[in-house]
Amino acid sequence: MKLSKKKELVQKRRWRIRKKISGTSQRPRIAVRFTNKNIHAQCIDDIQGNTLIALSTTHADHKGVLPNMDGSKKLGTVFGEQIKGKGFNSIVFDRSGRKYHGCVKAFADALREQGLKF
Repeated sequence: MKLSKKKELVQKRRWRIRKKISGTSQRPRIAVRFTNKNIHAQCIDDIQGNTLIALSTTHADHKGVLPNMDGSKKLGTVFGEQIKGKGFNSIVFDRSGRKYHGCVKAFADALREQGLKF
């Protein structure tokens, strides 16, 4: 089954971004994915192939968080605290083919407010 042209272009952007960035155990990759109903974020060590931390609005603690600007900021703040709690200060940000504005920018700014560098 052939993908629609829009999905095909998004996938090409994902691949183009992933060619250039990679997470390590000292500087993990933060992958954020927005759907129409949820926000999913992962802290990934690409060398080992491990997900270090994962957070989503499907989790019971964040059930009422919507995938909008406010929800992005709330989830980014909580996720940033968890990352800092694990001892990471520097990260690589993966926007998963989305433009760096709106919800993606709000999420990244919330991470920066927690003291993370990328």
